[in-house]
Amino acid sequence: MKKFIAIVGTNAKKSTNRTLLQYMKKRYAASAEIEIVEVAGLPLFKKTKEMLVPQYAKEIAQKIDVADGVIIGTPEYDHSIPAILSSALAWLSYGMHPLLDKPVMITGASYGALGASRAQAQLRQILDSPEIKARIMPSSEFLLGNSLKAFDEDGNLNDQEQSEQLDGLFKDFLLFTDISNQLNHANVTNEKEMNNFSWDEGSSRREEEK
Repeated sequence: MKKFIAIVGTNAKKSTNRTLLQYMKKRYAASAEIEIVEVAGLPLFKKTKEMLVPQYAKEIAQKIDVADGVIIGTPEYDHSIPAILSSALAWLSYGMHPLLDKPVMITGASYGALGASRAQAQLRQILDSPEIKARIMPSSEFLLGNSLKAFDEDGNLNDQEQSEQLDGLFKDFLLFTDISNQLNHANVTNEKEMNNFSWDEGSSRREEEK
């Protein structure tokens, strides 16, 4: 059985993105073990000379390292992802690279009608950056709009079509993780590039030596 880490991309105490990930954990329990991880509690990202990383960020990184894939649920604030999620991803690419070539599925729930579509697009760009290089499942956006009305009292999705769409995407993600394991021929090279990356200069040491 596959093991996935599901990251709640907000520090809000009540979040429909958390509810969505909890729904996925329950609905797909027969196919995968999904552990929900909160970014709440992480400090805002700040570079230091010693490259100090919060212990909690290290713990999240360790969970991601041993997982088969990652699911990220993001809300949308002013057409972007929350600052706490951006900060968490910065910590997870600061002297460590748990998301390198890691399969990632993105979901998003919002109170509006668009279902965090712009935030998901921004998140894809961040995850594809040279400092992170995650492997995001293509054409896989799950956009849950009007999310305050989307769940019943038991935390299940009210709309059958939305449930079926999510079912299909999750099956694709299971397959995507298998395919990703066969696409790691460049992993060693990618790791070397990551190790050569310099946060101080924003470039690789290799480039600095030219």
